[in-house]
Order: sequence, then C-alpha cells, then structure tokens
Amino acid sequence: MSKNEVRFIQGNEAMAEGAFTAGARFYAGYPITPSSEVAEIAARRLPQLGGVFIQMEDEIGSIGAMLGASLTGKKSFTATSGPGYSLMQENLGVGIMAEIPCVIINVQRSGPSTGLATKPAQGDVLQARWGTHGDHAIIALSPSSVQECYDLTIKAFNYSEKYRTPVIILADEVVGHMRERVVLFDSSEFEIGDRKKPKGDPDQYRPYLPDEDGIPPMSDIGSEYIQHVNGSMHDETGFPNSSPANADKTIRRLYNKIHEKRDDIAITKKWFLEDAEILIISYGCSARSSKEAVSLAREQGLKVGLLQLHTIWPFPDRIVKEQLKKCKAVLVPEMNLGQLIGEVEKLQQDSKPIVGVNRVDSELITPEEIIAKVEEVSACL
Repeated sequence: MSKNEVRFIQGNEAMAEGAFTAGARFYAGYPITPSSEVAEIAARRLPQLGGVFIQMEDEIGSIGAMLGASLTGKKSFTATSGPGYSLMQENLGVGIMAEIPCVIINVQRSGPSTGLATKPAQGDVLQARWGTHGDHAIIALSPSSVQECYDLTIKAFNYSEKYRTPVIILADEVVGHMRERVVLFDSSEFEIGDRKKPKGDPDQYRPYLPDEDGIPPMSDIGSEYIQHVNGSMHDETGFPNSSPANADKTIRRLYNKIHEKRDDIAITKKWFLEDAEILIISYGCSARSSKEAVSLAREQGLKVGLLQLHTIWPFPDRIVKEQLKKCKAVLVPEMNLGQLIGEVEKLQQDSKPIVGVNRVDSELITPEEIIAKVEEVSACL
C-alpha cells in the first residue's frame, strides 16, 4: 500500500485497515451485526498479508483463540457487538490477569439482549469498564469519524503492546457504517509499538517480574524463554500463589500500570473551550452532533465549547476536572440513560448543573436537541 492513500470507506473497514497498519496478523471472530464488515475484510486481507483469519464457533472461542495467538507473539484482534462482547467477559479477565496484549472492537448496538440489532447505541460504556469481574483497569477508546477509526485502532494496538493488556475500541453502529474520506498511511508514517522482549539468561526468566515501569517483558510461547500462563492468582514465576501478600501486590500492580499512566493514555479534542461558559462533554457518534451544536450555539452568541473524549477508560479525570473549573454548566450527550455522566459528577467541586442529553430509542441525538438543552440551562445561569 502506498503512503498517504486516500480512500472513501466505512468506519468498520478503517478499523480493520488500522489493525493491519499496526501489524495485526491474526483475527479470530464470529460475525455479528453491526461489526461483521471487520471480519469480512480481515478474511480477505490477512491471507494477502501473510496473516491468519479464522471464523470461530462463537465469541467465547474467538477471544480464546485471539489470546492464544497473542501468546505466540502475533498481534491479534477481534470484532463484535453487545451480545458477543458479553460472551467474551470471562476470557477478557484472563487476558487482564495473564497480561496478554490484544484489541477487541465493540461496534455498539441497541440492547439489552438481542435488542435492535441494526440500530446504534452507546450502552456498553460501563460494561467496557466493569464487565469482567474483579478489581482491574482497562483501556477503552472511542472514535467518532472514519479517520479516527483508523488512527485510534493503531493507538489501541500501541497501548495494548506497551501496557500488556487487552484494549477495547468502543465504536457504534453509526461510526462503523458511515463512509467518509480517510487517509491510510504506510506503517512507516506511524510510531508502531511492540511488546518488550526478555533479555539475558533464559533460565533466569520470570515471566511476571515487572521492570521499573510496572510491566514485565513478554516472551513468545515456543521460544527459549519459557513462560507459564495462568489466569489464577500467580506470582512472578507464573505459577499459582494465593498468599494475601502476593494477591495484594499483583492486583495493585495490574491496576496501577494503567491507572498511574492515565494522563499518558488520555486522548481528547477541544473545541472553543477558551471562553466556554457551558461545557459539552461527549464521545463517539454523539460527539458529531455535539460539535455541530457548538457551531450553532456560537452563531447565536452562546459561549459553548466541546471536550471530546477519545479515551473513555481510564477516565481522563485531570483534563475533565480542569475544564469543570472554568465553566458554569455541563452537558453530557450520550445514547444511553446516563453512563459517562456519573464520572463527570464525581469530579464536581461545586454545585454547577451537570445535565444529560440522552436517547435510547435508536435514533441519533440531534444538534437541535443539544441546542435546546443549552438554551434551557443557559436561561437558569
């Protein structure tokens, strides 16, 4: 592929192309609306790239195969939607505990259960954070354009490799199926990250002994650096160790290797925030309507700005807190009954209004709805 190739493609295709650019060469998945195009493209393109595509019997098998491929040194990914993502939660926990890099694309649709299979929603935000059991940290990114689908997928793989962790891409049906102009780059145009490899005497290798950054070097299964992979509580050798002291140390390290780096992981965009009295915080497809609403509000003389979140988890609390200090009111548009707004409310230092703009009827939040809420809130300031 030539450098700076301009194409007109879907968000789902852009996420697949981003994975290939990042070096992904293994995909295991099961087709599910509205993410199936990712699998279709991977099935066609991976063999051309010397990679492997396999359609599994279900999403449980899919994430298991993906984790196994990653352990052999292959950058691996899968794509799914709500019901499939629910089935992946147990093995997602294995990936977190065993520190296995991989990327899971969740193209959100309306639920619960089968719900409205072809309609958009943003109802999996809290599931992405808390879906698998136990204390843990997670990285989740949210694109709102086709270009962002491509760029953030590359970033997702870089984070996954750097922090030795599964990373979630929280897309949605609108972003996954829209077509826009996108620039696809040769891998030399991006900083492509790879997991740290062990050095030194293989007989002294301890697969979960972290470096100073809290992250252990990772060998490939089948190499001279032998590792024992364990989803149970284990020590630095990888073998079971259920002592309270080891459990405390291990859980805190798994959490802190991401939580303490949250400022480095945070990706946001700012629109007209210099003088904003009303702050809009949004993400995914809802950020598109929010951006248009800001433009319309400015034409009316209303001082409105947008903080668009690309990193959903870990929540970019420092950036949000800084903006909360400067505004008089906050709106949080999201296609659910209020999932991310709770994170904003936790950072409140005073009694300013924090108001949701919510839809769960499978229709997009419109700029006009956001403007109406802006005017309602503005009248009370």
